[in-house]
Amino acid sequence: MRLIWNGLNRLTALVMIILLAPVILAIAAWIRIADGKGVLFVQDRAGKGGVPFRMLKFRSMVHNSVAMSAQLGIDDPFGLVENDPRITRCGRFLRRTSLDELPQLLNVLAGHMNLVGPRPDVLPQVACYSADDARRLEVKPGITGWAQVNGRDDIDWAQRFVLDRWYVDNWSPLLDLKIMWRTAISLNRDEPPVHVDQINIGRQQAAVEQPEVSRAA
Repeated sequence: MRLIWNGLNRLTALVMIILLAPVILAIAAWIRIADGKGVLFVQDRAGKGGVPFRMLKFRSMVHNSVAMSAQLGIDDPFGLVENDPRITRCGRFLRRTSLDELPQLLNVLAGHMNLVGPRPDVLPQVACYSADDARRLEVKPGITGWAQVNGRDDIDWAQRFVLDRWYVDNWSPLLDLKIMWRTAISLNRDEPPVHVDQINIGRQQAAVEQPEVSRAA
């Protein structure tokens, strides 16, 4: 069943890419005109089984966002702050509407992701996963997921892991369709409140203190 569903995911992604091509091209042109070169943000993420792949997004932050993070004194390197100056004007709209995720249809087409699944995590954090955390790696990551329609940025990572494990244990095509429907009706959302996620901070510190674990990722 999963193999057939994975194939349908790839076919659906191809159809969506064709149908949404004008939107995708318009967004790319908007970013290029408003904020210069570098339309896409490309980052190594953990796929099924923890295997790295290059995840694509429309760039929504300034080019020097990493340096700015240090200047802003952000303890969570993957977190945000109120009125985050690293997010571009068009990036704020793209994030609120989730249109920044559209390039991940190419990741689905390539077989690295599905339309629905746990969101792919960055490698330094995956290197610090517990055995329970790693259960979310038993399936392909998704553009949207059970945690995304049950809190998304309003919940911390500990809660997301619980929701992702529930998804892995209760997966079905019907559940995926339910998640896709709930995603579609909540795309134009308000900006979530900023949360300080201590689990991310702790993992980053662990990665710094145990560099051999990070290299293993």
